[in-house]
Amino acid sequence: ALKFKVLIKNKKVGTLEQSLLRMEDEYQGETEELSDSDFDSDDSEEEEMLPHQQKRSPSKRKGERKSSLLPQKKTKVRKTKIALALSDLVIYTKSQKFVSFDHSLQHQQCYENNSIGESYARKLARASAKEFISHTTRFITRIYPKGTRMTSSNYNPQEFWNVGCQMVALNFQTPGTQMELQDGKFLDNGGCGYVLKPEFLRDRNTKFTPRNVGAYSKPMSLSIRLISGHQLPPSSLSKTNKADPMVQIEIYGVPEDQARKKSSVIKSNALCPKWNETFSFNIQVPELAMIRFCVEDEVSLVNNEFLGQYTLPVLSLNTGYRKIPLMSKEGIKLESASLFAHVWFY
Repeated sequence: ALKFKVLIKNKKVGTLEQSLLRMEDEYQGETEELSDSDFDSDDSEEEEMLPHQQKRSPSKRKGERKSSLLPQKKTKVRKTKIALALSDLVIYTKSQKFVSFDHSLQHQQCYENNSIGESYARKLARASAKEFISHTTRFITRIYPKGTRMTSSNYNPQEFWNVGCQMVALNFQTPGTQMELQDGKFLDNGGCGYVLKPEFLRDRNTKFTPRNVGAYSKPMSLSIRLISGHQLPPSSLSKTNKADPMVQIEIYGVPEDQARKKSSVIKSNALCPKWNETFSFNIQVPELAMIRFCVEDEVSLVNNEFLGQYTLPVLSLNTGYRKIPLMSKEGIKLESASLFAHVWFY
């Protein structure tokens, strides 16, 4: 039902019922003011700490009694103007400031979503993974990059997919492994932009955590025989323009499944390099695992040049002899360039 649809996340004025009543009136160009207390204001990265990490320095304790006698400054309430026409497009989910998992469980409505900064979300995922997953079974949760990423760099989205976060926001303007994982993740389900989470991340009574998969482990033995390459891109750093290609096969998923294996280097042959090498992986949670094939040119012992890659969910692999297409760093398909491999798993 959501295929090719766009979900709009924005501040909302009033309730859905009020929006439906407004549709009968002409209100083009009208706006309404909302205070910070009315909506989620957590899109600015704050110094957020877990409850058990909040400590006061000894000096602060001594001056605590003295400072409590001083008149408290009144917090200035910031107001924002919201266009009613835009507000009324928000019909499926409404932003709600995240306070704590307990607070959400007691007060949050099923149609309200939370936005959590990557730093705070990472602390929560490590310290309270079970509560985090329980939260994401009930509420849509969005993770966003911290404000100190001045160069628009990205974080690894896999660690937040592992705890069931539905929206993991990245800086799409910055290519790299993180965006390749993002593009690969959503190749699934016909590339429509929506992927169903595994059942253990939808069950409210789940005991799964990424660091303790327990009974949720469905081990897969994956074997990939890398046979050859075909018309790989030439090296831009080589004086002869001939690449010395090598292939890295990487697994991303729960911590136990993270793995990386390298092929040998084929000297001065990007046209049709032959490897005939077999790589084996044991994957505990294949439902969350991603596989990345990355072709590089060995420029020197300490420096490699990226030539192409292809990333996809492990469960999207088909057995047998397979042609693996290659994509550029910008995510554009490299015509004619590919790898040839035999895939087998059980």
